[in-house]
Amino acid sequence: MVKFLKPNKAVLLLQGRFAGRKAVIVKAFDEGTRDRPYGHCLVAGIAKYPSKVIRKDSAKKTAKKSRVKAFIKLVNYQHVMPTRYSLDVDLKEVATVDALQSRDKKVTAAKEIKARLEDRFKSGKNRWFFTKLRF
Repeated sequence: MVKFLKPNKAVLLLQGRFAGRKAVIVKAFDEGTRDRPYGHCLVAGIAKYPSKVIRKDSAKKTAKKSRVKAFIKLVNYQHVMPTRYSLDVDLKEVATVDALQSRDKKVTAAKEIKARLEDRFKSGKNRWFFTKLRF
């Protein structure tokens, strides 16, 4: 079988709290692990999308509207839908399985992911990834 769920691939989450949200695969576990004996992946995604910015907004309001809220999660392959898009943001050393072990590590990792995603959003690249899914 061809492995198409590779790191940096943009996916949509289908189940759970973040259903309908866009995420990017950080690490894939095709064979599973001892704890999770099924194919799964570590994803980092957007919990709250940036709002639409218009020209007449002040700099302060533009900065507030450009904020992103991020999450980090282990997800079963059955609960993700791959897209044709990929996102070349380097999240490998920030988002790790060890970061999910305790609450404070997870919060710290999410803040770092948030900063990197906001930089990517402000650069204007990968516009599709930062738009809310309409359905």
